[in-house]
Amino acid sequence: MNAILIIGHAPLAHALRQCALHVFPDCASAVAAIDVQPNLSPEETLATARIAMAQLTQPPGVKGVLVLTDIFGATPSNVAQKLVDGVTSRLITGVNLPMLLRTVSYRHEPLDALVSRAVVGGTQGVMQVAVTAPQNQPRRSHDQDEHDHQQ
Repeated sequence: MNAILIIGHAPLAHALRQCALHVFPDCASAVAAIDVQPNLSPEETLATARIAMAQLTQPPGVKGVLVLTDIFGATPSNVAQKLVDGVTSRLITGVNLPMLLRTVSYRHEPLDALVSRAVVGGTQGVMQVAVTAPQNQPRRSHDQDEHDHQQ
């Protein structure tokens, strides 16, 4: 099994973790979150992240850690880059809820497969939804009242 560490600008990381726990209440021990506070230095955040990483890898059966951050180039991502080794831990930036839910769902897969699933889940979760007003929607042939949208 793999663990998941979310590092994001406060309060995003903990909010995402809470959403994951809402859907998958059994994942609490496998998902940790660090909210980067504006008043803390990157070194302090890195120290906190190292502690969280050590706690995530302690339970037997944890093979790797996938670290998810919000924005590439920002403090959470910069801290995470110093944390991951590329072998037993990997980093993905641009976390969103679809990505996290996909990651939690497939956390038992090998780390390489988990990275792929996370990126695909995050990408597929972003889409434009066209919404049109009922009066602008085409009429269906079986509609009985042609003027139901008029007042």
